[in-house]
Amino acid sequence: MEPPAVPAATFERRVVRSGAEHHYLRVRLELPDGGARPNVAQFKQLVVSALRELHGEVGAALPVDVLTYEEKTLSAILRVISSGLVKLWSALTLLGFYQNRRCAFRVLQVKPCGGWTASPVCQFSL
Repeated sequence: MEPPAVPAATFERRVVRSGAEHHYLRVRLELPDGGARPNVAQFKQLVVSALRELHGEVGAALPVDVLTYEEKTLSAILRVISSGLVKLWSALTLLGFYQNRRCAFRVLQVKPCGGWTASPVCQFSL
């Protein structure tokens, strides 16, 4: 008697596209050696610099808003148009230095939302 045939493994890719106008990212900047912490203006400039470094002037022109920023924890909530999410996320992930010191951005949470107050699901806190 032959053993039962094992079905071949299958892979199914599902891509869900959001119709949301914006995406919101909760991020944290990690500076392992301590030192000076960026204020909100410096933090925004760091985000724009990361976009410029990876994507050139097109990336730097991407509309990104720093909605909240907590200097104590170096955490922020960023808003970007949905079409720019991948550019922003990749630029933050690949950034490695701030003022000649090692650093890393951690993307903690991402949410697609039509508007910040459109739904309680769209809101998160630092």
